Order: sequence, then structure tokens, then C-alpha cells
Amino acid sequence: MLPILIVICGATATGKSGLAIELAQKLNTVILSADSRLVYQEFDIGTAKPSKEEQQLVPHYLIDICHPTETLTLADYQEKSQYLINSPQLNKLPLLLVGGTGLYIKSITKGLKIPRVSPNEELRSQLQTLGQNQLYAFLSQVDPIATKKIHPNDQIRTLRALEVYYVTGKTISEQQGEYPPNYPILQIGLECDPEHLQKRIEFRTEKMIELGLIEEVEYIGKKYGWDLSLLDTLGYAEVKQYLQNEISLIEAKELTILHTRQFAKRQRTWFRAYPEIEWFDINSNDLFEQVWQRIQDFLADISQTFEEQ
Repeated sequence: MLPILIVICGATATGKSGLAIELAQKLNTVILSADSRLVYQEFDIGTAKPSKEEQQLVPHYLIDICHPTETLTLADYQEKSQYLINSPQLNKLPLLLVGGTGLYIKSITKGLKIPRVSPNEELRSQLQTLGQNQLYAFLSQVDPIATKKIHPNDQIRTLRALEVYYVTGKTISEQQGEYPPNYPILQIGLECDPEHLQKRIEFRTEKMIELGLIEEVEYIGKKYGWDLSLLDTLGYAEVKQYLQNEISLIEAKELTILHTRQFAKRQRTWFRAYPEIEWFDINSNDLFEQVWQRIQDFLADISQTFEEQ
């Protein structure tokens, strides 16, 4: 029996989780998270992690599966997701894959072939001393195909490509590829105009502060050390600066809103590159009804195809 996958994606603060919970209850199914920070324990408020009450309403998977000091690679995420999607307990249901981490979603919907090379901090540190220009020049020599896909200023992807080459002896281009799954997938994207999204981001930032984001960051910083890499991510980095008396609380809020808006713009650009995503405006009064009808049509088409076979 083939799985059925329904993706709910889009930029941050577009209401993906709320809609997904409603849909999951209607479908009597579960939610697989596709968010690169929800996998980490104790990072709750600043990641807008579904509350315990929400997780009791609908079973959530791929949340709180990693210790803050550990690293979950894309290959790790893909492996865990594919295991759940194909598990006999779940593949009888139309599963919801929900989140805004485009690469996580792409790893599943496109079936990315990912080199299983864990991050090597010592190697990366050595490479970084050479500078981005030299690193990119090296990469162009050993893997010219990769440099066609990686911007000259993208140090993260440049380092990763060189890391894979030095660890395995093979280029990352040789080890990558796409093997799309054979099961049906419906991809739904949520969007809204920039002005409305700005207001939602402002409201969410204030709400996070009210819920205890400052206390959460302070607790994590004291427990794991202020150099914990996750504390340099969106929402946490700004509050960290405030707690270390580098900026005021007002400035921390303003920077969080600015950086979240910039992040949302990058997410939107990423998702817009995939024509298979069907977009729905979150400002629509009947958003749930529109999405629910599309899902019903999708499931009906699958049923008809199965009957014809």
C-alpha cells in the first residue's frame, strides 16, 4: 500500500501549524514536522513549537528528537522521515508534512540523494582560514559542476562541498541526485501580502516575549553555554544580545521582526521556484474550506486511479 503525502508549506508566521492541526483532526491523521529547529529539545518558544496541548490534539512526529548539542543532518532527517512515511502503522493514512524548511521538504518530495558525511568541525576550521575566494577556487578545480550551483559568496555550501570531497574522495556532485518517490504528493503553500505578514510577525514576536522567550534563552545559555550554535539562530540571537547587554529589549524586538521578515522573504523565494506547489491566501475567509476541498479532490483522484488499475 503506497503512502499518501500532503505537504503544508510556506513562509514563517503564515499559520501552517494551526491549519495543519485542523486538517489532521479532520483526516484523523498525524503531522510530520519539516522544521529544522523543532527537532531540538528545549527550544520551544522561539521556534513557535506546537504546544503540549496542540501535540495532544494531534500526534506530531520529528519534534524534540535531538539534544541541543547534537547535529541533525539533512540525511538524518530524510532517513527518519522516510521511515515514518513508509511505516505500516502510518502509511494507511494521508500524512501531513508541515513546515517551512524547504530543504527538508525537498529531500522528501524530490527524493534527494544525500552524501552521508557528518559535519567535521576541525576540517571546516582549517578550510575557513583560507578565505572564501581560495575555497571557491579549490572547489572549481575539483568539482566544477558544484560551482555552477553554488554562489561564489556562499561559504556554507562551499565548505560542505569541500568537506564531502576531502572525507570521501568523491565530489558532492557525484553523490547527489534526485529519486522522486512513487507515491502521490499534494503540495499546498500558504501566502499573504507583505504588509499583513509584517503585522503577523510583529504580533508573534510580542507573543513570544510574553510567553517567556527571554527566560527560555537565559535558561539555555546558562545550561549549555552562550556559544551554543542554536543560540545564534533567529529569535534567540537577538535576545542573547539583549541578555549580554549589547542591545536594548526594544532593539532586540525590532531586530527579531526585521530578521524574521527577511527570512520569510527568502523562504517565499525558495518555495516559489517549485511550480507543483498550489498556493492559498491566508487572508481568505474560507481558507480551511478551500484547502479541505482541494484535499478531497486529491484523495478522490487517487481513489479513482486505484479503481481503474
